[in-house]
Amino acid sequence: MSKINVYFMPGLAASSTIFEKIKLPEEIFEIHLLDWIMPEKAETLKNYAERMSKFVKHNKAVLIGVSFGGILVQEMAQFLELRKIIIISSVKSNKELPSRMKIARTTKAYKLIPTSLLSNVDALAKYAFGTMIKERLKMYKKYLTMSDKVYLDWAIEQVVCWERTIVDNNVIHIHGDNDSVFPVQNIKDFINVKAGTHIMIVNRYKWFNENLPEIILK
Repeated sequence: MSKINVYFMPGLAASSTIFEKIKLPEEIFEIHLLDWIMPEKAETLKNYAERMSKFVKHNKAVLIGVSFGGILVQEMAQFLELRKIIIISSVKSNKELPSRMKIARTTKAYKLIPTSLLSNVDALAKYAFGTMIKERLKMYKKYLTMSDKVYLDWAIEQVVCWERTIVDNNVIHIHGDNDSVFPVQNIKDFINVKAGTHIMIVNRYKWFNENLPEIILK
């Protein structure tokens, strides 16, 4: 029996090392890790997604994206023949974005975020993960590798200005009810991870190892 190829895409500014503790039964699944590439000047999310889709080398693969990576894999889907799309700690349309991001879009306040300061990992961690917890800083430094200002300016704009309004009903959404970046009250139709935060892919990996195989195969 041929294995099911599962591709993982990390969140904003994060590297694929966030998936280092994710283990799926090797006799059934083959794991492939994707990482962010630098956007081209004034590149649209659609064009970026098309470029990223070229790294998916298998038909009928499963695409799993976390946070902004969840937004990206939904855009990549139009260029690929997929078995399943799963998003974690993410949103299915711009209607699920929190009000502060909707306001930032309307007022263009996202352009005022000093992304040059975000190359300082402390500030970037606060922005990417919502809350700043000192003892976790070492962990954040390990996982947050894309601190280039060009990438950060582009990525933040793509999240805030995401144009999708109609939800793709094929998308499976896993979300924690304690997510401070994308609060659960804005999210509909999802698999709830009790007390899961925005970084639950890292600190609740056991839940994913236990539940992902069934979610993929169902």
